[in-house]
Parts: sequence; C-alpha cells; structure tokens
Amino acid sequence: MRIGITGCAGRMGRMLLHAVLHSPGAELAGGIERADHPALGSDLGILAGIEPVGLTAHDDPTALFAASDVVIDFSSPAAVLVHAPLAATQRTSLVVGTTGLTNEHRVALTEAASATPVVVAANMSVGVNLLLGLTRRVAEVLGPEYDIEIVEMHHRHKVDAPSGTALALGEAAAAGRGVALDDAALRVRDGHTGPRPAGAIGFATLRGGDVVGEHTVIFAGEGERLELTHKATSRTVFAAGAVRAAQWCEGRASGLYTMRDVLGLG
Repeated sequence: MRIGITGCAGRMGRMLLHAVLHSPGAELAGGIERADHPALGSDLGILAGIEPVGLTAHDDPTALFAASDVVIDFSSPAAVLVHAPLAATQRTSLVVGTTGLTNEHRVALTEAASATPVVVAANMSVGVNLLLGLTRRVAEVLGPEYDIEIVEMHHRHKVDAPSGTALALGEAAAAGRGVALDDAALRVRDGHTGPRPAGAIGFATLRGGDVVGEHTVIFAGEGERLELTHKATSRTVFAAGAVRAAQWCEGRASGLYTMRDVLGLG
C-alpha cells in the first residue's frame, strides 16, 4: 500500500516514516508539513534517520492524498478538518491518531467515513487497547463502591490534557458502569474540594521530561486497591500500530473503525 504521512517532521511523524519504510507490503507515498516548517524540502529518509529515499517533505495535502492509498495523520486536531474532506473526495483511507479531538472533528471524520475507511484511535498500541477492554470489564465487575482514578504522565511538550488515551480509559470505565463519562468525570481538583463525589471518575495529569506515555487506572475500595497500568517506553509501538491499521484498511468497506476492529478485539 502507498502510505502518506502528515506532520512528517515531528517526533511521531519521523517514527511513522521509519516504520513505513521498514514494513513489508508498504510503500512511502510522501509526507507533508505545515507551510512554514523548516523541514520542507528535506528528504523523508533523512527525516526518518536513514539514507535518502528521493522523496521530500512538502506542504500540499491535496497532492499527498492523491498519491496515497491511505494517509496516517498524527499532526493536529485542526488538520483533521482539512484532511477528512480530502480523504472522502480522493477515496483515500485515513488513520487518525491525533488526540484532543472535539465534536466538530469527530463529525468531520464520521462524514469522511461514509466514503472511505477511517480508523480513529486515541492510542494505537496493542497493550493500551487490551487495557481499555480490561478497564471496562473491571469497572463492570467491581461496581460503584470502588472509586476510579485515572493517572497519566507524558513528556513536557504534550499540549492536551488529560491525554486522549486517559479519556478513552475514562469512557471504558464509564461504559462498564453504564454511565456517561461527561456525567461522572472529575477533571480538576484545587483548593477545598470537599469529599470525593460518589461515582466520580477522576483524572490526574502529570507532565515532565521525555516520558512517552504512562497510564494507570486505579480502582480503590475499602481494604484493597486494584491498579491497571500501561507504560510505553518508545513511540515505535504507536507507529507500528498505525502502520498495521493502515494496511488493514486495504479492501475494507467505508466506515468508521477503531483499533479494536483492527486488532480483532470485537
């Protein structure tokens, strides 16, 4: 498959370039960056940390989608509003790993999915997707007498909080309890907060250093505590999952999919 990469000069973009160039059955179709990025014109192989491949970073998303069978987008939420319509128009599959999406972005992706396969996931690692399933099941079994707290830590450069993965874990916990996350989420604590509200799903956000991503779901009951934790030590797990999702799109019917679909987790 011809795979295009958006945000190709960023930390995740470079990992994706490297993953595509080393994946059997995958061909790098190109990579784009924003119009003012200093990496424009750079060879994509060099950006990936290997030898030149004869393709350079450019800033034309229309050309990228036209040249690709599938585009992987980890760039920014704002870019989704540009890339989703292009995916639909060009009938190019789209894999989105960008976090911080709003309802407006999700609507655009849903509309694109009526014309082409679209895979959207807050986290594309196999381990995290297993954690999502475990979180939902544990929340269902333990019941509301166990307090749920979700703690996440990322590098100092991450711009959204809580992380998309933390929110996805919150959604999984809420689904296990049969409630809406918006009704249960407690995302900020400061000052004299009073007792913990019954049934709340709390979030704590940590930022610092070069932490790739750590997530823990805590179920705290009377006399015992259960913790489910995933720690990513390299972005390669996300890049490998994204390429796996991209190749999974081949021959797939139009629709909105998740990594659970890609991994066959139901």
